[in-house]
Amino acid sequence: MTTTAARMPALFLSHGAPPLADDPVWVTQLQRLAAGLPRPTAILVASAHWESAPLMLGATTTVPLVYDFGGFAPHYYEVQYRAPGAPALADRVAAMMPDPEPVARTERGLDHGAYVPLKVMYPEADIPVLQMSLPTLEPDRLLELGRRLAPLRDEGVLIVGSGFTTHGLPFLRDYRTDAPAPGWSREFDAWAAETLARGAVDELAGFRDRAPGMPYAHPTTEHFAPMFLALGASDDPEQAPEQPIDGFWMGLAKRSLVAA
Repeated sequence: MTTTAARMPALFLSHGAPPLADDPVWVTQLQRLAAGLPRPTAILVASAHWESAPLMLGATTTVPLVYDFGGFAPHYYEVQYRAPGAPALADRVAAMMPDPEPVARTERGLDHGAYVPLKVMYPEADIPVLQMSLPTLEPDRLLELGRRLAPLRDEGVLIVGSGFTTHGLPFLRDYRTDAPAPGWSREFDAWAAETLARGAVDELAGFRDRAPGMPYAHPTTEHFAPMFLALGASDDPEQAPEQPIDGFWMGLAKRSLVAA
């Protein structure tokens, strides 16, 4: 990998279900975010939809996507995103992990937590992409994992944690895409925005016990966990990240972050 590439930030993206890609507001927000970034040499993405320990690295060649969802219209299962694989990046990531921590390789394709936002940001699918698993959901361990991966930013690698700022699907009563946000979603999102603006990472890491709207906002925590990977990869997790995307979709908070 080149050492003269533009330095990249780290991102946390709220990716949504596949129909979110039909929402013109989110698409415009995400396109605007991507347009303000340098062009990556490669993209490393960890999605809420792939939890596996030890750390696993996905396919390093172009393979079919993983349509890891059900109940949607047939055309959502026909979406393609044939991004090149990133074998050199896979080697770098494996080498950055401490011995004797194992790193496994698979031929798993990109899931919708990876390809839904990337198809909007980089529709030409001409940037190498590597997906890695979330080996833990614990904030402190993900912050440390992000710190290990942070040097990749100087090599032009865009590090992306993909989840959703609120994800209380079992507690939604209105499944319209323009449904008003329930109180627990609004309260959790407002708390997250204010806590991020203060750079209070310790408070953020204690969201299970500290955040209003819990446990409804996150009955399981895999969609909030990728935020800590992105914050860990920042120069200073206590430096307030930009929050260029906010608002709600289907009542869920789609707040996203750019961490320098």
